[in-house]
Amino acid sequence: MCKSRMLPSIQQRRQQLTLTLLVAGVLSGCSLAPQYLRPDAPVAASYGGQSSSAAAAATRAAAEIGWREFFTDARLQALIESALEHNRDLRAAALRIEEARAQYNIQSADRLPNINGSASGARSRTPADLRSQGSGNTGGRYDVGVGLASFELDFFGRVRSLNDAALAQYLATEEARQSVRISLVAEVANAYLAERAFAQQQALAQQSFDARSSGYRLAQKRFEVGASSALDLRQEESLLQSARVSLVTLARQRAQAENALVLLVGKPLADLPPAQPLSAQNIVAEIPAGLPSDLLASRPDIRQFEHRLKAANANIGAARAAFFPRITLTASAGTASGALSGLFDAGSGAWSFAPQLVLPIFDGGRNRGNLKLAEVRKNLAIVDYEKAIQSAFREVSDALAARGLLDEQIAAQAAVRDAEAERLKLSEARFRSGIASSLDVFDAQRQSFAAEQTLVQAQLLRLTNAVDLYRALGGGWQEGGAAQ
Repeated sequence: MCKSRMLPSIQQRRQQLTLTLLVAGVLSGCSLAPQYLRPDAPVAASYGGQSSSAAAAATRAAAEIGWREFFTDARLQALIESALEHNRDLRAAALRIEEARAQYNIQSADRLPNINGSASGARSRTPADLRSQGSGNTGGRYDVGVGLASFELDFFGRVRSLNDAALAQYLATEEARQSVRISLVAEVANAYLAERAFAQQQALAQQSFDARSSGYRLAQKRFEVGASSALDLRQEESLLQSARVSLVTLARQRAQAENALVLLVGKPLADLPPAQPLSAQNIVAEIPAGLPSDLLASRPDIRQFEHRLKAANANIGAARAAFFPRITLTASAGTASGALSGLFDAGSGAWSFAPQLVLPIFDGGRNRGNLKLAEVRKNLAIVDYEKAIQSAFREVSDALAARGLLDEQIAAQAAVRDAEAERLKLSEARFRSGIASSLDVFDAQRQSFAAEQTLVQAQLLRLTNAVDLYRALGGGWQEGGAAQ
């Protein structure tokens, strides 16, 4: 008998709750956010010195070339792999993604009703002098039920806009992690190449120091027997000390380059394949640049700024919705009784339904200020997005402009090195024949050493230019190629 009375009321309450949620879901489809339109890219249709037809004919983009395919040095591959695993900046970027995902989950929960189960009990005694009957009284109340806590009917899309903004911020954080990954791969490669260049320059400086040490010892013996003057001896000593300065300077620079590499990798450099010389680095393959519009899809930093723009656009919808009424529902259903034993007896059912409408009348200009703030932030996001495109365009253009010219620079510098080496041989031969003075030999030695060092620097520039172009075009975020 008792159950037959309770079942219809429970079913009726469930139907009412389902109907309420259905109506709320239908009414929450409206949004006051402005329609998002991607701003036009404020750059030219093609890079300088490149035709649009040639750019469109590029078949494989840099983003499709995995870093293992681009960097063939086994030691460099091991360094990049270790950096992707241990680098603290990349770990921080991954944790920021988890943070943004949690914030998005918190915000998206507001679009669904918050239903809680509750059970409570209380007993109290009222003194006799506080009751009109003149005798003390002891009573209690026990409640069990479920409740809907302040669920907002999103008529004007305020909650939906906030949810869209949180989603866009989460996606922007994910793109930021990919951008950090690409930059990390390029930074490790450039740091490794710099260390290899210093190592090669240090070897050249060591050879120069050994040669000048032998020359100084010979000049000292000639001076002791009176075959040369003190001026010749001091000139040899000056060359020797200059070579020592270069050797010590390059040793310091190489050690600092190794320290920078350790910081990027995130752990000590151990158990690595043998290092390859700078001349063995085969990473100067031609990379098709494509069109500037390709950067919108291949550069995660540009996509990051676009997601931030979408978030700012959605926040305008939330700011607009604040001008309109806000309706919230609070409801509960269950049983209540003055005695615990009668909590589920017939007739103990209890319910409450409390809708609330809040209409903004006067807020001192707060809502208008929030709307203006949201619009200004959207305009700032547009500027940041356009600047990101322009920066990417410049990076690619600079790398393309330097690519061909660096080849010519290396060829010219190699010719300078060969010419200075031949000059040194001729000067030494003329000095032994007594035709030229020792000053000519000293000057030829200095110029030959400087030409060799400059050639190494030019080779390093060519390699780092290839790495920078690879990064600027969005390459380095994946390990293998697109086919893999």
